[in-house]
Amino acid sequence: MSKALIIVFVKNIELGEVKTRLAKTIGDYGAFEVYSQLVGLTENITTQLDIDKHIYFSKTIEDNYWPKELKTIQRGKDLGERMQNAFKDAFHSGYDRVVLIGSDLPDLKTSHILKSIEALSHKDVVFGPAVDGGYYLIGLNKIIPQIFNDKPWSQSQLLNETLQELDELGYTTAMLEPLNDIDTYEDLVASEFYKSNSKLQQKIQQLND
Repeated sequence: MSKALIIVFVKNIELGEVKTRLAKTIGDYGAFEVYSQLVGLTENITTQLDIDKHIYFSKTIEDNYWPKELKTIQRGKDLGERMQNAFKDAFHSGYDRVVLIGSDLPDLKTSHILKSIEALSHKDVVFGPAVDGGYYLIGLNKIIPQIFNDKPWSQSQLLNETLQELDELGYTTAMLEPLNDIDTYEDLVASEFYKSNSKLQQKIQQLND
């Protein structure tokens, strides 16, 4: 029987340590507030799904988030190694369709995760493309080390380079719809998450007055 898993990568919510590019515009306290709400949204979306979840924090486990789920710490010198280790953990635990997401996606829906898991029944890899040229979701049904090694993390060519290499190696891929994560002030004010959140707007305004 097929066994699916959702991995969530979460950066510990510490003042001055989250959304540093955004903080250049709205300050550390504003960035802290935005990221706190984004993590809460991610928790709400994933807990709606009757699928196993493993939560990987960047530094220390925070018990007040995902209280019923397995939680651990990310391991590795860069993002690629940390993701690869998380996938290895999952496959060693007996899962055969594994989807990894971040925690700064205001437009992520349960349907994106469900579609990605379904795609892994007939594709080797599934990506959720980010508007900035990276990806907000990656799903695998086997370890493919080339995805994680020597890649331009946080650069606009990340997804294209990865897709080209996978194609050359003969792996099949599926794509979800593009979404925008929140890295900059422009990302924030363009998002429905912000436009429809008057309390967040007021709080950021107060913090910057």
